[in-house]
Amino acid sequence: LMFVGEAPGVDEDVQGRPFVGRAGQLLTRIIEAMKFRREEVFITNAVKCRPPENRTPAPAEIEKCRTYLMTQVETIQPRVIVTLGKVATEIFVPLEGNMTKLRGNFYEFGNILVMPTFHPSYVLRNEGNNTIKKLVWQDMQKVMAVLSKK
Repeated sequence: LMFVGEAPGVDEDVQGRPFVGRAGQLLTRIIEAMKFRREEVFITNAVKCRPPENRTPAPAEIEKCRTYLMTQVETIQPRVIVTLGKVATEIFVPLEGNMTKLRGNFYEFGNILVMPTFHPSYVLRNEGNNTIKKLVWQDMQKVMAVLSKK
């Protein structure tokens, strides 16, 4: 199981590890609710360097990091990739519509299933909206169902 986010935030930049800030803490809780330990899954970002002022990565930045990300995918050979947010999703799934329409459905990337879902930081920004949390959990339940099959 592989999770792909957007780009490092300030905490990730300082520690040199993906998803260690508030969004990372939420991702860890999601992973644990899925009955995995963080050490059992692979977590990375589409862009390896923090964009200035924490802005959305530019297409050129995403493209520069694509080869590295694809090498990670080839090395890990996950059965499922969970893309966290629009930036990561666009790398693996032709974006036709917004995340609300894409999330919750599996797409194929070669022989790997891709499940787009909302980024943990989006969930945190909308903490009062339980619907978003429920949708992410529904997505993860679908991932768990696929992974439970041999």
